[in-house]
Amino acid sequence: MILRTISLAAIGLCLMHGAAHALTDAEFQPANQTFRAAAAGDNGALDQAAATFAALQKAEPANPVPVAYGGALEAMRARTTMLPWRKVAHAEDGMAALDKALSMLTPAHDTERLNGTPPALLVKFTAANTFLAVPALMNRGSRGRKLLDEVQAHPAFATAPAGFRDAVARVAEKQAEQANRSAP
Repeated sequence: MILRTISLAAIGLCLMHGAAHALTDAEFQPANQTFRAAAAGDNGALDQAAATFAALQKAEPANPVPVAYGGALEAMRARTTMLPWRKVAHAEDGMAALDKALSMLTPAHDTERLNGTPPALLVKFTAANTFLAVPALMNRGSRGRKLLDEVQAHPAFATAPAGFRDAVARVAEKQAEQANRSAP
């Protein structure tokens, strides 16, 4: 009974800590910059971004944004190994984290802003971009396209920062080109 009470108290403290700390633009912007360098192929930035988002996730475990970015970074690790089973493991672990981040979204994530963008859009776009980048045998393409469509149709998309809208447009354009090439 005492152990159960202590465990419940510890969980309560963790939840209160998570609610008291909110990811700020000042924390997110440098982490996002390193994430973008990793996405562009910089493996040194990949390790740095993964460590940064792991720390942000530890500080705020109930926030889906660090979970999503951490998942995308884990999936990116697939490009750093030559071993096929390691590639698959990194991709699967990353996609599982992205699924978790998507399941953590609440209506509040549609109205809050992080770096000028609703967290729901950041999470959905990060998941869409990752799902569209993994090999077709992982069966994530249709979900990635659906998420990309949701991001573009979101009422807050029009007021998101231009850089975010441009990144979404580039991915959507790439998807349209791929669809045109595969059409008979």
